[in-house]
Amino acid sequence: MNRKQRIEEKLKEELSPMHLDVVDETYMHSVPPGSESHFKLLVVSETFAGTPLIDRHRQLNQILGQEFESGLHALTMHTWTPEEWHARGGAPESPPCMGGSQAG
Repeated sequence: MNRKQRIEEKLKEELSPMHLDVVDETYMHSVPPGSESHFKLLVVSETFAGTPLIDRHRQLNQILGQEFESGLHALTMHTWTPEEWHARGGAPESPPCMGGSQAG
């Protein structure tokens, strides 16, 4: 099972999202091939209702703690309630990588 599949499985198990997008954006960064190190998440779940954004992000960081320990480097997180999801109409595009890695 690759990292994307593990992330999807863990988030589905913990948050029962009504919508989940897990996008591997590693290709946008200067890292060795096969790194699976940069992901964008869109998680739409009722469990976020009444929870501040910072606490939603902390929750995902905790759920994915093992992934960070084994090579996950960065997450772009969009953590919305169903109401927020419908109001926004989707996730924004990620900006291009600005570099900074010594890989290459």
